[in-house]
Amino acid sequence: MPYMTPAQAAAQFASLIVFIAAARWYVAPWLARQPRAPALIALLWVHVFRYVALQVFAAQHEGFPISRGGAIEIMIGDVGGAALAFAAIALLRRRSPLGVALAWILAIETAYDTYANIRGGVHEHLMGAATGVTWMVLSFFVPAVVVSCALLIWQLVTRRREALDPAAVSATATAGSPALAASQAR
Repeated sequence: MPYMTPAQAAAQFASLIVFIAAARWYVAPWLARQPRAPALIALLWVHVFRYVALQVFAAQHEGFPISRGGAIEIMIGDVGGAALAFAAIALLRRRSPLGVALAWILAIETAYDTYANIRGGVHEHLMGAATGVTWMVLSFFVPAVVVSCALLIWQLVTRRREALDPAAVSATATAGSPALAASQAR
């Protein structure tokens, strides 16, 4: 089926363009209005569902021509990414700086995992071999993860000096400044 490779590539590219447009038009402006921790948490939730990659074993059973080693590499990268994302969310909900560190680790892990999966897919000649759920995951979910990772890095870099809990910062500033406290009491 010579049309499967261009069809899969076109679907992935189209999804990437659509997710980039949605991110630019809707997600980025929304993120800018959110405090730092909730903005990071929203982006991390996309990664929590990366355990969907476990379906690679069912796909392999149904004839997807990925090697056992390739399937395990995908499983480790994506399940590990899902666990990192969930742990980062839990820590950011508590406004722990460790959550930011885990978000950075996730971003780096996701970039490497994406590269490794592309490299492995090229090596094993998998482009165009996906069908069913695997095709859907590759065509829609993977581009969403890539765009979410780019947005996550953007938020981590541009808001690095921003407090995780702006309410705590303003309360500390108010308590330390009698003039500010008096002006806010009026």
